[in-house]
Amino acid sequence: MIQLQNVTLTFPDGENRITAVDRVTLRGENGTLTGITGPSGSGKSSILAVAATLIRPDSGGVLIGHGANIIDAAQLSKKDATQLRRECIGIVFQQSNLLPALTAREQLQVMARLGNTTRTRQAELDGRVAELLDAVGLTAHANKRPHQLSGGQRQRVAIARGLIHRPEVLLVDEPTSALDQERGAEIMQLIARLTHERDIATLLVTHDLVHRDSIDTLVTVVDGRLSDSSLTQIQS
Repeated sequence: MIQLQNVTLTFPDGENRITAVDRVTLRGENGTLTGITGPSGSGKSSILAVAATLIRPDSGGVLIGHGANIIDAAQLSKKDATQLRRECIGIVFQQSNLLPALTAREQLQVMARLGNTTRTRQAELDGRVAELLDAVGLTAHANKRPHQLSGGQRQRVAIARGLIHRPEVLLVDEPTSALDQERGAEIMQLIARLTHERDIATLLVTHDLVHRDSIDTLVTVVDGRLSDSSLTQIQS
């Protein structure tokens, strides 16, 4: 579970400050894909950055976990927030941001080693990499480098990379913006399926409501605030 609780975020603007996120409360449940939409500059990406602990809000809480294991990430030090991201939060950026020299398999292996704080055995990590590549439909492309993959395939690698540490929370920023409608639909369906199968709380920023059927709950952000009528259950 992830919950933004009355979060406000401001940035310097000359002698004043501009409010990017204005008293937002938003909850993402495990096994649910929550879409965040709204016009450009409305604060969608700022909400995602706060949820990812990449930016500390001016006020409010970022609650992650469940039961007695809930942590307010907004109160963590930078070091502890970094550790939380490695262990509990998967992030998929708008661009796939893959390393050009590495194969699809190596992209995941590097990420697995970076966050291997529990000293998981290499064989287990390799098994996890193989399982994730299969889950996103890329087993046959495991040895290809980014320039050998299509845009949709690169985004699939990025999704698998975001899941390598079995996160409770997955945060996704505009995953279909560089894809055509067909490939975009495939990526949205993949994210929805993995969210449900792996019981992840997923927050996804999107401007493209063509793919709204893949979203469980949709909220709209306007001028940094959730619209009064924004909460919509897409599926029963």
